[in-house]
Amino acid sequence: MKTPQFLIDCHHHFWALGPELRYPWLGEQLVTDFFLGDYGSIRRPFLPPDLRRLIPEGYWLLGSVHCEAEADRSQAVDETRWIDALGNEQGLPTAHVGWAAFGTRECATQLDIQMQSPSFRGVRAKPATATSPGAMADMRGQANSLQDDTWCSGLALLSERGLSWDLRIPAWHLAEAAERLQEHPELRVILNHTGLPWDRTNRGLARWRRGLQQLADNPNVCVKLSELGAPGHQWVPADNLALLTEAIDIFGPERCLFASNAPVSGIQVGYGTWLQLVETAIAQTCPNARDRILWRNAIHWYRLDPHRLKTANHAPLQ
Repeated sequence: MKTPQFLIDCHHHFWALGPELRYPWLGEQLVTDFFLGDYGSIRRPFLPPDLRRLIPEGYWLLGSVHCEAEADRSQAVDETRWIDALGNEQGLPTAHVGWAAFGTRECATQLDIQMQSPSFRGVRAKPATATSPGAMADMRGQANSLQDDTWCSGLALLSERGLSWDLRIPAWHLAEAAERLQEHPELRVILNHTGLPWDRTNRGLARWRRGLQQLADNPNVCVKLSELGAPGHQWVPADNLALLTEAIDIFGPERCLFASNAPVSGIQVGYGTWLQLVETAIAQTCPNARDRILWRNAIHWYRLDPHRLKTANHAPLQ
C-alpha cells in the first residue's frame, strides 16, 4: 500500500453552534456583505469528524491549527478552553489561535489566561481596515487600525510572551503592516490567506506583490497558502494558481504553509480542489519542498509538539 502524504492544515474553524458558545455572525447577526457572498451553507456545526471527511484519499491529516471563529468577543477565553478540550477528546486541532482585545486593559489578562491552555499559540486580532484601496485615506487616525498605537500595543504583549500574531488584512494594507512590524522585530507573524489579493486589477496585484515582498523582508513573517476567494470575482483556477506560485516565490518554501480555511472556503471551492491547486503550485516552483509546505513548516511556525501528531498507524511522528 502506498504511504499517504502527510498534511497539517494550518487554518480552519470549528463550531458546534450549541448554547455554550455564541457566534453572532452565524446566528442572528448575518453579515450582508460577507466577502464570499451567501454563507448559509456553513451555518451548521463543523467539528473534527467533518474536517477529516474532507481530506482526500492518499493524504493523512497529521494535525491542524484552529483559528478563532469570531465567537462572541466576551467568550474568547471560553472558546480557547473549548478548543483545548476538543483537541484532547478528538485529536484535532493540535494548536489554537485565539483572540484578545488589543488596546484594552483586559488584553494582557486575556492572553495570560489563554496561555494556560496547552494548545494556545497566539491570536488573530484583526485591525480596522479600509473597504477598498480608494478608501485608504479615510483610515488616517482610525481607532483600532494599524495606525493606532494603543491598539498596536497588543503586538508588544504578544512578543513579550512568545506568542504569534495571525495577520488578516486585505492586500492594500500589507505595506502598512510591514512598516508597523519593524517596531516588533522578535514577533512571529503568520500572514493569513495569501495576503488577500482582493483587488484583481493590474494595479491592485502590483500593490499585493510589493506588500508581500515588504513583509517577506522580515524573516519572522510567513504566509498561509489559503483562501483566494475574492469579493465580486468568480473562482478561476489559472488565476489563483498564478497567485500561489508568486507567493511561494516571494516567501520561499521555508515560509509557506498549507491551509484550507475550511469550512468557509467551501463556499467557493472544495477542499480537494484547493489542495490540488497548492500541489500544482509546489510542483511548478519547488517540488522538493512538498513536505515542508504541506506539513513540516507548520511544526516550526506554530511550535507543534511532534508527539501529538499521529501517523496513519496511530504512532506518534518521530
